[in-house]
Amino acid sequence: MTPSPADIAAEIARQVAERGAGKTICPSEVARAFGDDWRLLMADVRRVAAQMAARGEIVVTQKGIVVDVETARGPIRLGQA
Repeated sequence: MTPSPADIAAEIARQVAERGAGKTICPSEVARAFGDDWRLLMADVRRVAAQMAARGEIVVTQKGIVVDVETARGPIRLGQA
């Protein structure tokens, strides 16, 4: 069963809060929380992360610099806003 965007957003928020201020998570950690076919969820996780970042709920970084997840290429990290 594919998780809904709301489920993905809740998992992102939970993991980011659990990790704490100044720490980040990898989007794959979120996808892995939903099962073994986590690679299939990566685009959905990035899409939801972009929406959350646009609302100021999280920040998306690459090499420690805040980036736009829509245009970022390569690995990104998700952290507290």
